[in-house]
Amino acid sequence: MERYAPNAKDLASRDVVSRSMSIEINEGRGVGKDKDHVHLHLSHLDKSVIENRLPGITDAARLFANVDVTKDPIPVVPTVHYNMGGIPTNYKAEVLTVNGSEKTVPGLMAIGEAACVSVHGANRLGSNSLIDLVVFGRAAAKRAAELVKPGAPHEDIGELETQKCLDRFDKLRNAKGDNSTAELRLAMQKTMQSKCAVFRTEKNLKEGVDEIQKTYDGMDSISVKDRSLVFNTDLVETLEFDNLIRQAVTTVESAYHRKESRGAHAREDYPKRDDEKFMQHTLAWCDGKNTKISYREVHKSTLTNEVQYFPPQERVY
Repeated sequence: MERYAPNAKDLASRDVVSRSMSIEINEGRGVGKDKDHVHLHLSHLDKSVIENRLPGITDAARLFANVDVTKDPIPVVPTVHYNMGGIPTNYKAEVLTVNGSEKTVPGLMAIGEAACVSVHGANRLGSNSLIDLVVFGRAAAKRAAELVKPGAPHEDIGELETQKCLDRFDKLRNAKGDNSTAELRLAMQKTMQSKCAVFRTEKNLKEGVDEIQKTYDGMDSISVKDRSLVFNTDLVETLEFDNLIRQAVTTVESAYHRKESRGAHAREDYPKRDDEKFMQHTLAWCDGKNTKISYREVHKSTLTNEVQYFPPQERVY
């Protein structure tokens, strides 16, 4: 890290480290057959220190990479360590619809990395974050206590909605195509890692849009070998992939249409933040592999006169 964060060195923040690894790989200094990762060395530490103080890293490296960290380097790729939400909510954590008006969705709430409350930084570090857990978590609990009355019955769920869930479940459980879930998931992972990763360009993102749509098309011929209903990991992974591929499609499309750099969205062809056009939330509607993109204004006022609005500042290191 001497090259990228000389003042912080090994104490640089995780996003700086992730960007640094990406630069090394992109400039041809990666390692391995495909030169697509970097190495983390711990061999300079005494074996007892590693085993006593770094048991998590030791176990993870052994489990996922078959590496003994006391002897061999750990293969590392840059990845995401936090998410910036997602589901639009009000300050009470109630989920909002945005079809022309901000109406709440009865009974549905979201907090933490899943939610977008439209306050800067609220989704930065998940439940480690004070505002996520203490502020909006508490707000969600208070609002739920107001809405849920002791002894009140559940509302009836329409038979059509129940049938939709069962139809999806049965369709995937009985799928007899040629594409395994593992193959499609790997294709999705490779596309997201190479085309929608730390650094982004128009060319890469457009390739990502095309590639992820092809992977989505593979769902039409997916295969599930295990048809049982008890501890069926094949089916669970397929249901998970069905969710993930839709998230991937909307993520790549959203990034492709945002022609600026802001926070974790770093475009080499648009390195500056563009508040005039993109000081707004991206909204995405996923209909299969077709995605509709729109935008929602960022809140630029507070709910009290005691605190002023803080406009976003340039992110520097």
